[in-house]
Amino acid sequence: MACFGRYTHAVVRAVPGSLQHHALRDPRSAPFDLAKAQRQHGVYVGILRQKLGLQVIEVPADESFPDSVFVEDVAVVCGDTVLLTRPGAPSRRAEAAAIQPVLEELKLRIVEMKDETAMLEGGDVLFTGREFFVGLSQRTNQRGAEILADTFKDFAVSTVPVTGSLHLKGFCSMGGPDLLVIGSSEHAQKALRTMQQLTDHHYDKLTVPDDFAANCLFVRPGGKSHALVLRSAEDYPESIKAFEKLKDYTLIPTSVSELFKVNGALTCCSILVNRKLDV
Repeated sequence: MACFGRYTHAVVRAVPGSLQHHALRDPRSAPFDLAKAQRQHGVYVGILRQKLGLQVIEVPADESFPDSVFVEDVAVVCGDTVLLTRPGAPSRRAEAAAIQPVLEELKLRIVEMKDETAMLEGGDVLFTGREFFVGLSQRTNQRGAEILADTFKDFAVSTVPVTGSLHLKGFCSMGGPDLLVIGSSEHAQKALRTMQQLTDHHYDKLTVPDDFAANCLFVRPGGKSHALVLRSAEDYPESIKAFEKLKDYTLIPTSVSELFKVNGALTCCSILVNRKLDV
């Protein structure tokens, strides 16, 4: 747990123009503003670099992969190992090819998920620093969870059925060491009860009114202070009030309202890595 939240690098990928018309999304979603999404993503990348002090590696956009800005889904990193996943959406299964060389340059041990019966997306993988919870959703199945368990043998892996959300982290995330941020909907609370039943550890919890506001990004800049990147008051004014109750945190609000329209969230726009490389 001493290293939880400590990162040196962030891998991101630019927003492709094809996201506007070809992204995987609910056809009922609101009209999408590509230029605004690109601006919001630029602010997000700036936060990673300037406010969190991370070395940001930007992978160019690829118009043939509309959803590829959501890099978290194709790679799960823990320690010096990365599992390249097999996304549940067939159109996304070749996205990892552009990410793999970057992860190799960071000298990570690469494990590829090749089983064609497996599905796993990083948005369904919640690492608490002590164990993994894997959401069983539209995009992740039991076989995917089993391969993750085989890859990271030092940690317990428990599966959690997901309803009411595309991914498990659509309504929860880690807000700090042993702090679980969870939405207030019945879907989110049911998942929380399942996680509490499956774990031997007690986690503190912060319940926020809006499920999607529960997706936040915890980082310890310099390994000491606690910083939390979260959805802005413009997006979720009531949930911001819940986060403001946290003590000794630097809160960094930002809006990803456009990416949200195409199933995006804060955690899914980056792969965070903790690697000190020899020069």
